[in-house]
Amino acid sequence: MASPGTTAALIGRVRAFGRRHSLALTIVGSLGTLALLVFVLSGRRQQFEDALSSAAPAVLVVTVLLQIVALVSRSEAWHLSIEAAGGTVGRRVLYRASSMQVLGGVLNGQLGVAARIAALRRSSPVVSPQVPTLIAAEFPILAVEAVLAALTSFTLVAPLGLPWWLPIVALAVIGTASAGLRQLALSEGRELWRGLAIARRLNHGSRLVGFVLIAVFAQIFRNWMMLHAVGVQASFFDAIAVLIAVVTLGQLPIGPSVGAAAAVLILGSQGVAAAAAAGVLLTVTGTVGGLCFAAWAGGDTLWTGTRWARLRHARRTQEP
Repeated sequence: MASPGTTAALIGRVRAFGRRHSLALTIVGSLGTLALLVFVLSGRRQQFEDALSSAAPAVLVVTVLLQIVALVSRSEAWHLSIEAAGGTVGRRVLYRASSMQVLGGVLNGQLGVAARIAALRRSSPVVSPQVPTLIAAEFPILAVEAVLAALTSFTLVAPLGLPWWLPIVALAVIGTASAGLRQLALSEGRELWRGLAIARRLNHGSRLVGFVLIAVFAQIFRNWMMLHAVGVQASFFDAIAVLIAVVTLGQLPIGPSVGAAAAVLILGSQGVAAAAAAGVLLTVTGTVGGLCFAAWAGGDTLWTGTRWARLRHARRTQEP
């Protein structure tokens, strides 16, 4: 039996390997998942194409808008967390940095978080907290999302054939971890713990929970609408299960195939072709919504830069 020290060292080596070869692992994982989906859909090409074409344009537009709502709401939650940690970054500046997560998140969720933290530090190094604080500022948001996932994890029992008691264990584990996070939030002095400061403020904390709930429900309604649009008679609980599966599989290096893989995993029994089509359309509309958010950020950056350039020029011309 391996000793705890040996196990910890092995885990450390695996993580180091993953960091060094993250892009290669994502490419291999994406191609592998895509190949598996192609195999599962073999002989169902016409059904898949029919399901893709059955989604009404209005549904596609609404799901794009819901994705934007989710991105904006989560960005506002991040703004509240950073503000509580002592950051004085303007909302628009932070939103522009948050849009970078969209581009990085297409390949990997962790890469998206790193991209927006790096963008914020690059754009506002003076008024934004240090990197450890920014990393910790993610934890309260993740904790709320984890609690919501644990509370609704019973939706996975039937689709995946899980034991009925597993959601209870998950809720206990997540609840204990959240309580520990609360205790860490009461610690002061370190840059890392400063990022948890919002857990000490009831008003800010409740607002953060509210914005996270808006983001989560926007994603659930996206799933529910798209599943019905392609002919899958999914319940609201099914839509929740798909979201949990997307988030969970998103931690793996499987790239843009995560939506289709999650939908097939949860609802493949109701029709593999239709479930895969819903997953593909969710990925496409989610990406379009993210690109719209990123396009706004790019346009706002250019407009702000042009405005400051005009102000500097006006000041120079007024100087004697």
